[in-house]
Amino acid sequence: MKERTTPTKEQTSIPTGKVERASRFVATGLKVGGNYIKHYTKKLIDPSLSKEELHADNAEDIYDTLSNLKGSALKVAQMLSLDRGMLPKAYTERFAMSQYSAPPLSGPLVVNTFMKTLGKTPAQLYDKFEMQASNAASIGQVHRAWKGGKELAVKIQYPGVANSVRSDLRIVKPFALRIVGMNEVDMDKYFQEIEGKLLEETDYKLELRRSMEVSAQCAHIPNLVFPTYYPELSSDRIITMDWLRGYHLKEFLEHKDLQGLGPSQEVRDKIGQALWDFYQFQVHALRRVHADPHPGNFLMRDDGTVGVFDFGCIKEIPEDFYVNYFLLTNHEVLKDEVRRREIYTNLEMIHPNDTEKEVEFFSGLFQKMIDMLTLPFTRETFDFGDESYFTEIYEYMDYLSNLKEVRESKVARGSRHSLYINRTYFGLYSILSDLQARVITDEERLKKIMAAE
Repeated sequence: MKERTTPTKEQTSIPTGKVERASRFVATGLKVGGNYIKHYTKKLIDPSLSKEELHADNAEDIYDTLSNLKGSALKVAQMLSLDRGMLPKAYTERFAMSQYSAPPLSGPLVVNTFMKTLGKTPAQLYDKFEMQASNAASIGQVHRAWKGGKELAVKIQYPGVANSVRSDLRIVKPFALRIVGMNEVDMDKYFQEIEGKLLEETDYKLELRRSMEVSAQCAHIPNLVFPTYYPELSSDRIITMDWLRGYHLKEFLEHKDLQGLGPSQEVRDKIGQALWDFYQFQVHALRRVHADPHPGNFLMRDDGTVGVFDFGCIKEIPEDFYVNYFLLTNHEVLKDEVRRREIYTNLEMIHPNDTEKEVEFFSGLFQKMIDMLTLPFTRETFDFGDESYFTEIYEYMDYLSNLKEVRESKVARGSRHSLYINRTYFGLYSILSDLQARVITDEERLKKIMAAE
């Protein structure tokens, strides 16, 4: 198969001090400000000028800074790239590069990480170790190695990532506020959840344990492939696992066979079904879920199987939240006005201090969105290739974001637990949409997968 190419320009150092990292953000802020001035100056000459060029310039400048700082700042960009309805297209396309193509670390920094955490160089631990990274993302980069006849993937965490999470989030917050258009009340509520998850993602010992546990628990699901992990070759900043072969989503869809044909509908359906089963089983049977469903974490194959890795972001689902969240898929329950308000209140979608007018207004907005997003759960099968379905969702999200009542709401609506669960399903839907997969989504399918455990 064709190997992923990575940027040739390597980083010989990463700013780890709070002052140095903050100064990079300040410099970027000045660039963004300059872009706005340039845009509005041009607009005086040409009033019909759109903001596309402005968004592209800002996305380029912000991404360049985040990709060189690495860590949680770049991870936030990666998260935002999944939310197609939240950002202008220029941002989502540029930030999506953080999923697997940030500038890699240089060799000396890689060796230094091994010496500090395992006490040996890569040459002493493996039969062969490729010093050039195979791919580089937000928290770490991956190298290929061989030992005992096995081909291995070695994930190495960037220096200073764990220590800079809190300070990075404080610095990146103003950018998020301006780009997303979200008020500070919303950001405060959810940034605590993001901070907790990012701190967990920097704990490679925790990730190793979760990777081994969840892989074993989901091994019975058809067409999923998980790597074997090697604790003796892992540390708090290094994880060694089997090298999985396959294509990331974009490459998979562009890949042609000997007849010049792309992936068949049957193969795309098999992969889509495997991913749907994987997430449904985790949520409903394990009550915890691989909450980082971006294309960089899956490798798709021509035989309809899909490799799954990177369990750094796992969302544990509290029982009370789980019960109320999935009552949203039960349209019979939601027909009961009293019961519906109780569920909305439990999920913090409406608040005790809301006026009756606010309750009716936000309940109506939420109900329409819920009807759209839960549609796959109400069908025996669902065609995620139906473009009209996603067009309706994105148009409604645009409509919501422009509503004065939503923009000026003084309270954050939605439990903090919903942040990663919603993100998980949005990410899953996005991948299934790109695959144009037709998936069995009824409850009987879930029961069958759970019974086979």
